[in-house]
Amino acid sequence: MIGKTLWERQLHQRGSASALAVTEDRVVLHERHTRLVCLDRHDCSVRWDVPIGTWPRAVVVAGDRCLVLPQDTDQLFCLDLTAGSVVWRAGLPQYSGHVVATAETVVVGGWRGYTPMSAFDLKDGRPLWRTRRRMATVLPLPWDGGVLLGDGSEAWLIDPRDGRELDRWRLPESLVETDGHPAFTMIGPDRCLVPCGLRSVVSIRLSSGLVERFFRHDADLSSSAAQFTGGVVWLRERGAGYLAIDPEDGSVLWNVDVRQPLVGEVVRDSEGFVVAGAGGLLFRLRSDGHVLERSSSVTRVAALRDLGAGEMLMVTKGTLRMIAIDPYRRGE
Repeated sequence: MIGKTLWERQLHQRGSASALAVTEDRVVLHERHTRLVCLDRHDCSVRWDVPIGTWPRAVVVAGDRCLVLPQDTDQLFCLDLTAGSVVWRAGLPQYSGHVVATAETVVVGGWRGYTPMSAFDLKDGRPLWRTRRRMATVLPLPWDGGVLLGDGSEAWLIDPRDGRELDRWRLPESLVETDGHPAFTMIGPDRCLVPCGLRSVVSIRLSSGLVERFFRHDADLSSSAAQFTGGVVWLRERGAGYLAIDPEDGSVLWNVDVRQPLVGEVVRDSEGFVVAGAGGLLFRLRSDGHVLERSSSVTRVAALRDLGAGEMLMVTKGTLRMIAIDPYRRGE
C-alpha cells in the first residue's frame, strides 16, 4: 500500500478542495452544507463547529484569522482561528468572489468581472479602498508584499493597502480563465508562471519586468495553474496525465501517463512523488517519473493536498482523509 489512513471525516456533501484550508496544526473545512469546522490536524478532534452558509467561494487562513465567503450571504466573514467566533464581517455586492490575504490586508472581488474589487484591514475589517467599476481578474496571488492580478493579455501588481498599481506585464496570449482556482504559480521570490492560451506557459519576473516564454506544448493543457513541487514544475494535460518540466529551462523531464485522467495535486514522498487518478487509484512515482507502485483508495478522488513530512490530505466524493505515506519497500 502507498499510504495508511490516519483519520477520516465524513463531510455529508461532495468534497471540494477549494473549501479547505490547512495550517501546521489545524484543518478548516466546509461540510454538512452550512457548517464550517476546525479540526485538529493530527487526531481529527473538533476545535470548533459554526454555521456559516452554503458552498463558500473561498476559505482562507491568514495568521490567526480565517476568512470565509459563503455563496448565500453576500458577506465576508472573518473568524478567530482559535475559537471560531466572528471577529468582523463585511457586506459585499452580489456574486462577489476571490479572496486573498496578505499580512495586514484582505482583497476581495473581480471574479468573472461581476463586481468591483475592494480591500479591508485584516485586523478589524475597516474598509480601505474599492474600485469605481466592476473589474475582472483571475484569482489574485500575494507576491512580495503586493497582490498580483490578471485579465486578458495583461497581469499587474497592486499595493493591497491602497490599490495603487506597482507594476504591469503584457502577455503574449490571453490568460487562461481558471474560475475560482489558482492561475499564478510562484517558482521563486522573483519569478511567477502564468498559463496563456491553450498550450503555453509564460514566466514573468518582478525585478526586471521580463516576460519570457517558459513552455509551449503540442497539445492542449488543462485550464489550471502549474504546480511547483519537489523542485519540478507540473503541468496537467487536458483529459490526460502530467508533464514534469525543468523550472530552469522549461524542458520536459518526463511524462506521467497512466491511461486515466489525474487530479491535482502532486504529492512528495521519500522516493519521488504520489499522484491520484479520478477513479481512485494512487500511483507512486520514482524521481524520474517511472511508476513504482499503484494501489486503490476504494473511492473516487477529487484532489490531493501535499502537507510535507510524508503526509497528505485526500478529498474524496464525500470524505476528507489524512494519509501517512508509507515508505516504498522494494521487491514487495
